[in-house]
Amino acid sequence: MAKQFREWRVDERWLFPPSVRELVPEKHVAHFVRDLVREQLDLSGILDCYQEERGYPPYHPVMMAALLLYAFSQGIYSSRRMAKACEQRVDFMAVTGMQKPDFRTISDFRLRHLEALDGLFGQVLTLCQQAGLVKLGHVALDGTKVQANASKHSAMSYGRMKKAEIELKAEVAKWFAEAERIDAEEDALYGKDRRGDELPDWVADKEQRIKKIAEAKAALEAEAKAKAAAEEPKKSKRGRPPKTPPGTLKDSAQRNFTDPDSRIMKNKDGFIQAYNCQAAVDADSQVIVAQSASNHANDVGELMPTVQQIKELTGRQARELSADTGYCSEENLKGLERHHITGYIATGRQKHGTSSATNEAPLPDDSYRAEMRERLRRGGWRSRYRLRKQTVEPVFGQAKEARGFRRFLLRGLTKIRTEWSLVCTAHNLLKLAAVA
Repeated sequence: MAKQFREWRVDERWLFPPSVRELVPEKHVAHFVRDLVREQLDLSGILDCYQEERGYPPYHPVMMAALLLYAFSQGIYSSRRMAKACEQRVDFMAVTGMQKPDFRTISDFRLRHLEALDGLFGQVLTLCQQAGLVKLGHVALDGTKVQANASKHSAMSYGRMKKAEIELKAEVAKWFAEAERIDAEEDALYGKDRRGDELPDWVADKEQRIKKIAEAKAALEAEAKAKAAAEEPKKSKRGRPPKTPPGTLKDSAQRNFTDPDSRIMKNKDGFIQAYNCQAAVDADSQVIVAQSASNHANDVGELMPTVQQIKELTGRQARELSADTGYCSEENLKGLERHHITGYIATGRQKHGTSSATNEAPLPDDSYRAEMRERLRRGGWRSRYRLRKQTVEPVFGQAKEARGFRRFLLRGLTKIRTEWSLVCTAHNLLKLAAVA
């Protein structure tokens, strides 16, 4: 007897389910994100922007916000991929109610409401807190370098800018002289009524290059002067005068033409054009309780703003905080004590397989760093510092590996801060969905 198979009728007409809730299973995260955005988030900052009564009705802003958050939770960050998913994936259809906004609509919505979308992180964190996911017993802080939407080969050093500007100006001047000579010859050959004043494209391109370099030089010089004005040099009778006077630039200072706010930073794979993204994570639930993004390669200046952000968003302060040696400084350790936070911050690099830092220079006995070193040494393998890696590193792994966030799509510090905030908000949404 021949085996019986289920019928496969690809040409059969059928009715769609009467409700989008039937497109995906009842417990699917798409339903959770959609309903949470509709019922529990305050989107007045977005809704208040739509006051004009005339014109064709736009897509509902709450639906668009739900679409963005759900897409980020699924590792989809491009507006084109979001628009494609709205046409092809039933889970996205369950979020949008079968509506299909195009990629330009999604992109414009995100850019228009950057500030309001950035504020969603705090609202979702409050919901996590109400659900009992935010204990603040131990918080681990770390940073990760995320590649900017720009190539490091689009950057140029200040010294190279000065040299290239002179070379390009000389080259363009030579071309102009050559063009004048050819024009004179053609006038003599064909007559003066023949038009010959158009510049070739290659000359225009070089002129644009000179203009870009001049603008980049001016921006770097302005930044140097502003920094010198903000940080007045301390007058000291001892020591040699600085090689680079305040307000002047080193030739090694760089600026990227594609994304001027990004910086060249080092990660495990070498040097990349990137931003430094921070996350403070609760050890009990791996919920992100504070986040930020900057163009500073060094982490030392990120600790105290993170501590303040935790207090602002949750109304409480963490009892313990761990971080690697990049955050260790006398000011930071003093700040933790002032906020009554027990810190576990490495005072030097740890060799793999050891419980304390190696090859560290002696420290004054009354320094905060010496006290911290002794605290970690006494704790040994039982030190609370061990919680750092198992708390914050998996969060970066989930964002980068599981959800594929390895490169920003937007450009400029303000925009990428909102993009990173949405990544962290999506992470917390998934943690909240797991206990809902």
